[in-house]
Amino acid sequence: MRVALAPAVPADVKVVADETLINRLETIPSGERLSLARRGSGRIAAELLLDPEPRVVHTALTNPRLTEPAVIRALTQSKTPTALVEAVCHKSGWSVRREVRIALLRNAETPLAHALESARSIPSIQLAEILHSSRLPENVKCCLLRDSVERSAAAARAGQNSTSRKPAQSEI
Repeated sequence: MRVALAPAVPADVKVVADETLINRLETIPSGERLSLARRGSGRIAAELLLDPEPRVVHTALTNPRLTEPAVIRALTQSKTPTALVEAVCHKSGWSVRREVRIALLRNAETPLAHALESARSIPSIQLAEILHSSRLPENVKCCLLRDSVERSAAAARAGQNSTSRKPAQSEI
């Protein structure tokens, strides 16, 4: 890990060091994986997002070298652990990012409450496109679409009421 993070080491050596560690992650003890999640490179932290142990996943999410594309990639994989989805939804700052919210809406493990919260920040047309390719259960998709339609209708009614009001006596 020290070789991969040293600034004077050539890039190709860093890549080889990262690959070596990534290939050995399954055989590395839990404590060392936890340390790698905290201090490792962004590529190693990204791999550790898929770790079966929740505390390793939580620690990897706090790694300062972890990037948004790596989090999105982990959330969109078919083998995404439930611990990652729960950590992103509840215990990290990642869930406020738009692209991460979209990735959560495509993940089958996303809790309904968080899916509703994420869906409300996305326009109805785009939400329908996202849900079309989503792995969320069908009943959750229907609930999200129904909520989106109701919000759009309420917004249209509110806009219609504000434009059709009569001018007050003081405005005349």
